[in-house]
Amino acid sequence: MILYDNGIIKLDYNPATDILEVAYPDLVGYMLPEIKNSIDTLVDFLISYDVKRMLLDSSRTTIAVSQEESREITVYLVAGLTKTRMQKLARLQSESVAVENTASNNVSHIKQQGLLPFPLENFNNKAEAVEWLIG
Repeated sequence: MILYDNGIIKLDYNPATDILEVAYPDLVGYMLPEIKNSIDTLVDFLISYDVKRMLLDSSRTTIAVSQEESREITVYLVAGLTKTRMQKLARLQSESVAVENTASNNVSHIKQQGLLPFPLENFNNKAEAVEWLIG
């Protein structure tokens, strides 16, 4: 069931599996304030629905910001997720090598900083990601 869709992010919740599927937005400089507002909305829904598993779909994401700006959004997202009861986060990878390099650097940064209190796994296949989230 679609909980929210503002053109930046789309939140699709499956109550049977307790998985919230989120299409990760394109990162474009002028959109960063709206992306942060959308992350706040995402966190509000995670808290309201007490969601414990999330599938972050980055398969179509493009990045048109600096590494620092991308990292800032990632840290902002993870900081918001720590306010929820999130237990597992699966991420669908992009086919873009540049997007994956940026994502890998960001994930390494948040893990080194001790900001990630739940498991995060990357997947190329949605079915495998859902299976891991449920398992």
